[in-house]
Amino acid sequence: MKEYSIYWIKEEFAAHFFYKSDILYRFIKSYLLHETREDLSLQFEYITNNFPNASIISHIKKHVPNNISYQINGNDIKIKDDSQYITLHIYEKHIKFRCESLQGAEKLLFPVLRLIYPFLFIVDEEGSNFGWISPVTTSMMHHDRQVLYSYH
Repeated sequence: MKEYSIYWIKEEFAAHFFYKSDILYRFIKSYLLHETREDLSLQFEYITNNFPNASIISHIKKHVPNNISYQINGNDIKIKDDSQYITLHIYEKHIKFRCESLQGAEKLLFPVLRLIYPFLFIVDEEGSNFGWISPVTTSMMHHDRQVLYSYH
């Protein structure tokens, strides 16, 4: 099983780094390697949001389709259907999950997370795969920019 971590990036940084995800990835990897460095720790704290586990659990209970089952034990959650299985653990600053493939996460986990968290960044724990779970939104594209309208 592959292991991934999801980080909820604050909107202003997500807008700035959406097309520069390699910089964000290198920063997160650097922070994880040197968590005791105060400068990296403060920056990581500043650009990420906390995950409220009660909210995630509530949304899983409410929005997981009937053909998908789940089991919740504190901060540990197991989600499965007939062919795929995913386990996740909710930490304060990230969600760690395991699955056979990202297609399983795309089916079982990501749709529920997209409903409540728009700026999620995922990092493969073993490799160098990373990226955004959600596509760029129109509001992000025009963030802090003037938009011109033409009325006929």
